[in-house]
Amino acid sequence: MLLVGCVVLGTGVAMLLTADLGSDGYSTLVNGIALQTGMAFWIANLIVGAVLVALAMLRKVYPGIGTVVQVVLVGVVVDVALGLVETPDDLVWRAVLLAAAFPVLAVGIALYLGSHTGAGPAEAAALAWDPPVAFRWSYSVVQGGGAIGGYLLGATVGVGTLAVIFLLGPAVDVAARIMRVDLHQATDPTTADAA
Repeated sequence: MLLVGCVVLGTGVAMLLTADLGSDGYSTLVNGIALQTGMAFWIANLIVGAVLVALAMLRKVYPGIGTVVQVVLVGVVVDVALGLVETPDDLVWRAVLLAAAFPVLAVGIALYLGSHTGAGPAEAAALAWDPPVAFRWSYSVVQGGGAIGGYLLGATVGVGTLAVIFLLGPAVDVAARIMRVDLHQATDPTTADAA
């Protein structure tokens, strides 16, 4: 589940980026930090990811092997996929690609979280507040906060960014219900190892 979910998620991220109508809020924040500091995107990504995972740990959402696999495998899949496709010239086809990315993203996130092996940074930050705030809304808050922070630091946002903020959390929730997987991760690392 973890590997399949990460490949599907990476494919969805590549579709989102290829549509070129705005990135997710998390990437917008990373891009804004990279622009302001002059550091490489991957270094900014590593720092932001580590901070979010550490904050999630304060709320008893601990990282696992899935946390590492998600970051690495999704990045590789996105890199390979972006080398195979080009952004369509026609705005209509870009909008179609953006719309098609959402079910792919939702299934990928639900699958990899359903493996219960650890959440990636953005998902961990959202799960850290579920409860009391359901993941479908806490994920929107994380993505929205990232987009606002990134925008204030000079990164661009677009209709795709807004779609991720308002639609992706609920879409992941629907996908998880259809596939009958629980998105929550173990709150005790010893329980996760024993499972």
